[in-house]
Amino acid sequence: MAAVWVILSKTRFQAQLIESSRGHGVRTVSVPFDIAAEFIPDLLREPDRRLKELSAALPPEAPEFANIIHRSRVMARVVVKARRVAPRNVTVLIEGESGTGKELFARAIHRASPRRDGPFKIVNCGAIPSELVESELFGHKRGAFTGAHETRIGHFEAADGGTLFLDEIGELPLSAQVKLLRTLQDGRVVRVGSTTPRGVDVRTVAATNRTLVEEVASGRFREDLFYRLAVAVLHLPPLRERQGDVGLLLDRLLDQVNEEHATQPGYERKSISINARNLLLSHSWPGNVRELLNTLHRVALWTPGTTIRSGDVREALLPSVVRQGSRILDKPLDDGLNLPDLLAEVARHYLARALDETGGNKTHAARLLGLSSYQTLTNWMRRYGLSS
Repeated sequence: MAAVWVILSKTRFQAQLIESSRGHGVRTVSVPFDIAAEFIPDLLREPDRRLKELSAALPPEAPEFANIIHRSRVMARVVVKARRVAPRNVTVLIEGESGTGKELFARAIHRASPRRDGPFKIVNCGAIPSELVESELFGHKRGAFTGAHETRIGHFEAADGGTLFLDEIGELPLSAQVKLLRTLQDGRVVRVGSTTPRGVDVRTVAATNRTLVEEVASGRFREDLFYRLAVAVLHLPPLRERQGDVGLLLDRLLDQVNEEHATQPGYERKSISINARNLLLSHSWPGNVRELLNTLHRVALWTPGTTIRSGDVREALLPSVVRQGSRILDKPLDDGLNLPDLLAEVARHYLARALDETGGNKTHAARLLGLSSYQTLTNWMRRYGLSS
């Protein structure tokens, strides 16, 4: 039992240990070493039956997905689903918080598809001025509007024979969503100022950091376009839910940071002390992998010498950003709060998480959620629109 307390106090639950005896009374214990938290095995982890089933028909090698660094079950399941959908010529919708790797998945899907030799075009839908969205996506004829001095092809035509990645698609104005839906349905584009349709052979991968079901319910996104996009849906988990991945990413990203800074005058290659490592492992990473990478850049630049210590990490970590509306209990009442919608959002979130973490085992998921049985869980799933 003493060994267990030492392991716990030196990793996830850092604490000061004490011992007592008749001869010496009560005194503090000095343990002259530290243990990195990710090296403690999770002996209680049950086999992921669903993951094995999903992986059964896949080829053993998938080099296109090698850049997606993970060891967690939740991320492994997403990778397996992406590998299964990559060869199919269907539309993919990727949902996830900022910094979770949506573009990385889109690139991997393209490279693992029969279109790998075709173009891969990226469009940031949130960065296009609303009055230019249609021109950017579908092109325009010369003279179609003020400033259109020459005919220009749009992103769909530029991606012909390949993949078009529509990042932050939830930012598209409703007027552009109508024309996008028609293009996805017909496989043809009509340039602004023209009436002649042009055929395009494009696979669309869309991504958003919003939840499009909620955007549809609020009237900010067209329902028919949502169902057209949501053929294969991938939900990328935030880093805080990827058990065991932070340590793996830490090593790979620090190598990347060391390589990028290696040519800078006076830079010394960095390593991380165990205490600093445990501090990084315990951080919630609201900005996900992007925040982790940027933090390593900062701490590498500011740390003198070759070893990053816990004090260096504390100075490099940014204060957590509390997103407007993200705190369930502090939403303003004067903004038209809809309590049923709020409760439904919470229920869907935890139902999906429990099912994901248990590999679809309803009995186990019901226990995690405090529900009486798998039948009760099934009723909740039906009530809140989750497939049963």
